[in-house]
Amino acid sequence: MKKIQIFDTTLRDGEQTAGVSFNLQEKVQMAQQLEKLGVDVMEAGFPIASPGDFECVRTIAQTVKNSSVTGLARCVEADIQRAYDAVKVGVSPQIHTFLATSPIHREFKLKMSQAEVLASIEHHVRYAKQFVDMVQFSPEDATRTEPEFLVRAIQTAINAGARVINVPDTVGFTNPKEFGELFAYLRTEVQGFEDVIFSSHCHDDLGMSVANSLAAIENGASRIECTINGIGERAGNTALEEIAVALHIRKDHYQAETNIVLNQLKQTSDLVSRMSGMAVPRNKAIIGGNAYAHQSGIHQDGFLKNPSTYEIITPELVGVSKSSLVLGKLSGRHALFTRLEEIGFLIEPAEQSAIFSRFKQLADVKKEVSDEDLRAMMSGHLYQDEDFCQLKSLDVHYNSATQQLAEVTITTETGVDIKGSATGAGSIEAVYNVIDQLMGEEVTLTDYRIQSITPGMDAQAEVHALISATDGSTYHGVGIDHDVLNASARAYLQAFSKRRIATKKSKSEVEA
Repeated sequence: MKKIQIFDTTLRDGEQTAGVSFNLQEKVQMAQQLEKLGVDVMEAGFPIASPGDFECVRTIAQTVKNSSVTGLARCVEADIQRAYDAVKVGVSPQIHTFLATSPIHREFKLKMSQAEVLASIEHHVRYAKQFVDMVQFSPEDATRTEPEFLVRAIQTAINAGARVINVPDTVGFTNPKEFGELFAYLRTEVQGFEDVIFSSHCHDDLGMSVANSLAAIENGASRIECTINGIGERAGNTALEEIAVALHIRKDHYQAETNIVLNQLKQTSDLVSRMSGMAVPRNKAIIGGNAYAHQSGIHQDGFLKNPSTYEIITPELVGVSKSSLVLGKLSGRHALFTRLEEIGFLIEPAEQSAIFSRFKQLADVKKEVSDEDLRAMMSGHLYQDEDFCQLKSLDVHYNSATQQLAEVTITTETGVDIKGSATGAGSIEAVYNVIDQLMGEEVTLTDYRIQSITPGMDAQAEVHALISATDGSTYHGVGIDHDVLNASARAYLQAFSKRRIATKKSKSEVEA
């Protein structure tokens, strides 16, 4: 079997999804889960972009022990130096540098000739090579680059020391036939093709990113760049879960395998969905809510007689379990922490009392606490951070004939309780008006989404709130509670907390 490396860029390209922004704590938790998933390389960020991005990449490089960590850098010496400073603490650091090669990018974005592009590639790959052995070069917009010039650009990078050549379909322009033929052409024309790693980075603008990536594998690629749930710029990237399972289920055709631990896919997908605020469509391949559901009577009959009649993937393969341990208000610590460990949460002794208390509060409201309830509870626990303001109490006075009145008490990051009240046309508006007053800043709510985590009257609510500040920056918050108003307040308050933290960091950096 040919070994295909999985290069995950959820933390970098995935964060370029409109409305998505991860903080340090979120990125580290996702990186640890990606490591557990078995990704070979994770692109943790763009270190030159901001001090925060640099710190995220550096912390992840320090934390991760079983995956290589890389940082993205333009063909600019300062970018490359910054990327190296961030990843050098990792166990096997890599640097990923790129430069556009297509005519439209050369003319309108770079204002560079072909000769200038080649000179820049040669210089900057050599510059990166002095820091790390594993240098990756990407000719941005490769699929709209003249094939002959693409070969010259790639050959220049290899001659300068690049160990990995990534071929990006930056705007999702190509199709499987063309992309496969491009790799076959490169395999023939590039000297030393077999001595380096060739990879693909496909976008889904025309809905063909996974198909294009598989075509690349068929024609010589041995590394695929992808993201969890396919999140990313515009229509997104190649979905990691689809590539990994396709290679597994159709290994008879592709004769290839990955190091991905398939039964971690659903857990990883759920984590990224919550952190990003990007809901997974129910009909999403591999990890969607309907991926293993059968409604047609004919399908149900065939499935009951033999599941393989209508199911080519077992839910257990990707970590979707049909059975779970039933927990409730009479369950003890041992049962709770055993189940949490089974679904991927290792709880430090110092945190157990607080988590058990949250579980008891939840169990008092719900008759049965499902695995999804537990995952939601742990996601909520993540944000019990000393730097975040916390909702202490909420009281809403409802009258269908008048405006609603909300009274809110918040515990600030300094431990001080502040209280206020406000009215609004609806209960949510009233609650958010109070929080605006207490936080001392007006923001715009640009997105608000609510969904139930589990079915039934006692379902927990998961609310996502996206706010936009006057300077144009956006912040995402998630709130989970059995009460919709509490969940809404927690989501809005969390987004505000991220705004306050970012503002304080900006002020301290200016003062420094």
